[in-house]
Amino acid sequence: MSPLRAFLPQVFAELSTDVQVITYRDFVDLDDVPCDEVGFVVPPYMGPPAELEVFTKFPNLQVVQLLTAGYDHARQYIPSGVTLCNAAGVHDASTAELAVGLIIASQRGIDDYAKAMPEGIWLHSVRPSLADRRVLIIGAGGLGTAIRDRLAPFEVEIATVARSEREGVSSLTALPELLPWAEIVILAVPLSEETRGMADATFLGQMSDSALLVNMARGPVVDTEALVDQVSSGRIRAALDVTDPEPLPQSHPLWQLPGVLISPHVGGASTAFMPRAQSMVTKQLNRWASGVPLHNVVNGEQPNKVTS
Repeated sequence: MSPLRAFLPQVFAELSTDVQVITYRDFVDLDDVPCDEVGFVVPPYMGPPAELEVFTKFPNLQVVQLLTAGYDHARQYIPSGVTLCNAAGVHDASTAELAVGLIIASQRGIDDYAKAMPEGIWLHSVRPSLADRRVLIIGAGGLGTAIRDRLAPFEVEIATVARSEREGVSSLTALPELLPWAEIVILAVPLSEETRGMADATFLGQMSDSALLVNMARGPVVDTEALVDQVSSGRIRAALDVTDPEPLPQSHPLWQLPGVLISPHVGGASTAFMPRAQSMVTKQLNRWASGVPLHNVVNGEQPNKVTS
């Protein structure tokens, strides 16, 4: 049997690796692909779930390497025994800078000023600063850490919580105490059964008046109906890069509510993405070919060494 091959998007055609690479433009069209030789697959970035159903057509598949940090959308399509890896770290810098941008825009009213520009309205106002604010970051992984590092120079007071307590990080049990304290609450957690619906009516009700909720995680981490209720009352505000549902329907009330700023899930969609993705995929392919344990394994499985 020939060495197992990798099936990658066309943008990865020039990777520097010893692994034999097959590139694709149309992920679903496998007519000319030697499927029995494919052992490593990189699905399209942000492609529809239906494209993931083709995994079953690769009988010797060992590894699925995602280009997203989130992996909940792919888990159900991964055949038993296949290693699933996410792209942890690839999007952290880009998503963290968007988080800071959304916070500054929300605090300083930049979206309102932009809306006033076509009418030539000089919308002078005094807005809350980012400086001197109390910030709570929920999530202490790569993204949460990247956001924290970028916010630190803005002279804010930062607290961080995560699933497990450690130096500088409180456990989730501290949320009832920290939510009323915080003026800005940032969600930077993966979507899991534990975090789904985390920001529910109780959570949002514990936030301080006029606080800003920033969701850089996944839409279902927030109870959308509860958020609409809280924002509609004017009690809290929101800056969202992700929503539930997604894309957000044109008629959804979140689009029109004062105090809400929405970006269309573009945290990782910047020029920083491709160079970092290429570097990550190259390293993973070389580790796979050498029988070295892969990084970012999210289902506990490591592949067998590639054999000829």
